[in-house]
Amino acid sequence: MQKTIYEDYKYGMQDTSRVYVGCKYTFAEFLEAEEVMFKFRLLVQKYILPEADPEDTLETHLYYLQPGNFLVKLYDQMKARVKINIIEEKKSLVGKPKKEYVTRQLKVSELVQMTPEEKEAAGIVIQELSASKLAIMMM
Repeated sequence: MQKTIYEDYKYGMQDTSRVYVGCKYTFAEFLEAEEVMFKFRLLVQKYILPEADPEDTLETHLYYLQPGNFLVKLYDQMKARVKINIIEEKKSLVGKPKKEYVTRQLKVSELVQMTPEEKEAAGIVIQELSASKLAIMMM
């Protein structure tokens, strides 16, 4: 039997102003990923990893992050945003409401204001973390 590895949402990209990282990376994989900016990996190793398990994914870390945590301030300093999918009800032309996933971008501080129970009820799936390159370089 061949073991398959889930590779969707395990990526690192950059544009002129931001760094984008898929949230299915475990922290151990994240630190080894060459496509992720070195300074960003250094910040994760220095500040986030001491408070997280190396086998946790970035998604679960962000999902269960508490509002008063120091890491929320760190993410705010990096001007970090998360791309999420959330279930919303939309009315069709007939008038029957239907539920569908909609993609939204939130600041990490906005995401942590919701409890894990509220996130589960809303059907939130965290896809991506993005941070400002300039803010990362200034840290």
